[in-house]
This record gives sequence, structure tokens and C-alpha cells, in this order.
Amino acid sequence: MNQTNNVNAGIALMIGATIVFALQDGISRHLAGTYNTYMVVMIRYWFFAAFVIALAARAPGGLRAASHTRQLGLQVLRGLLLAGEICVAVYGFTILGLIESQAVFICYPLLIAALSGPILGEKVGWRRWSAIGVGCVGVLIILQPGVGVFNPWAVIPLISALMFAIYGLLTRYVARQDSTATSFFWTGVAGAVAMTCVGVWFWEPMARADWFWMALLCVTGALGHWLLIKCYEMAEASAVQPFAYFHLVWSAILGITIFNETLRPAVIAGAGLVVAAGLFTLWRERRKGRAG
Repeated sequence: MNQTNNVNAGIALMIGATIVFALQDGISRHLAGTYNTYMVVMIRYWFFAAFVIALAARAPGGLRAASHTRQLGLQVLRGLLLAGEICVAVYGFTILGLIESQAVFICYPLLIAALSGPILGEKVGWRRWSAIGVGCVGVLIILQPGVGVFNPWAVIPLISALMFAIYGLLTRYVARQDSTATSFFWTGVAGAVAMTCVGVWFWEPMARADWFWMALLCVTGALGHWLLIKCYEMAEASAVQPFAYFHLVWSAILGITIFNETLRPAVIAGAGLVVAAGLFTLWRERRKGRAG
């Protein structure tokens, strides 16, 4: 597969993905606050899998072409990682709310920058490591370890961020050989199989009105991940990741206006450091690009 490095297109796709992801986070919080998290994620994955299979069947080569990969283990691992990450993240929304969860979760671009060397073979210089260190300080400010008000549940979105960072890097890695269609196919199918094995044991009746929200969650879930896969195909992970911080902006708007959440000063200060560190990595990438 021939990859491009169209940074502008990658940035546009990333911003679009953050809008869709913020919407699905709000819907997930609403549904998981009433129903079991595993069941909600399972139903979402049923639609996701049906969607990717339908797309693959209509594409040239059909299901055989879409499912063909020499990296089956990595593709399945990606699907399992994403399914697990979604469960962890949604559970975090019900415990901490959107703003608190996303304030910690937004460190995942820095985790990607840190891991892009050993996983993708990208060079990580001392300036980027410095930015990563500043981002870690920002996360510590948000978590406030050692302070009486520290909430140990805040570790949940940190685990989610690490899982999503590894998923993102694996997506970029498999894109060197597999098409977007193949990655999309295995993301949906592997995740659906895994969630069905778990979620069927937690089934509970859903109110008729909530099926509308469930349907909307399914649509946003499929669209958001397609945008993300396409984004990584278009541009290097380290170049587009800083724009993932828009996710926090949209989530904060939803949290304040819909769920009556509040912004703690520590969250604002810590998130500001994390975002600043991420934007610095983008500036470094652009400067290196011009120099090259």
C-alpha cells in the first residue's frame, strides 16, 4: 500500500474524528449511566461489524479482499485493544464524568509520541521527550496524587489513554501493508466477537426511547473510527495527534451544558500543560519538515 503524508488532510480528519468521538462519549455516558457498560458497547459493536461487513461486500474483491492480511495477529490485537479501551473509557465517564475523564485521557497523544520510536521506528529527540515530560506534569496536576481530594478512580482514564495510544500506533503500523478497508474490517469484526463473548452475559431490557440514542451511538461509533483510520493513513501519527486535543473542548462543552459538570482549576491548569506540550510537538514536526 502506498501511503501519503498529507498533513493538512490528516489534521482535518482528526478534528472531524474528535467531534464525532465527543458526541458518542456523551451518548455513552447517558446510556451507561442506566444500563450495563458491556451491553452498551456490545450493541454498538454489532452495528459496527455489520457496517464494515456491508462495506467490504460491496467493495471490489468483496469480503475476501477486505479480510486479507498478512498481519492477522496485529489486526485482531487492534480490535481487542479498542474494544477494551472503549469499555474502560465508558465506565470512567459514569464514575468521573466527561470533563474529568477527558482531561486525563488527552495525554494519549503524548504517549503516542513517546512510543512512536520503539513501535514505528520514528525518531524521538530530546525536545519531544521534554514536551512529554511537561505533559506528564500536567496529568499529575489533574490527578493531584498525595492530596486529600485525590480520586483513585482517576487512574481509569489513564489506563484508557495507554490502551488507545497503543491502538493508534498499531493502526499506523499495519497501514504500511494493509488498506484502510482491511483495518476497518478487522477493527469491527474482532471487537464485535470479543464484546459478544462478554456482553451477552449482561443483557438487560432497554427502554424504547433509549433505542434512539443507541442507534445514534452506533452511527457515531462507526464514523469516528473510520475517520481515525483514514487520518493515520494520510499523515504521520506524531504530526496529527496534537489536534486530538479538540476532543477535550467538545467534551467540556457537552459536560457543562448537558450533564451540569464543572471545571476544576486543577483540570484547567493541567490540561493546559498537556495541550501546550502537544502543540510543541506539532511545531517541531513542521520545523523538521521544512528543514527536510
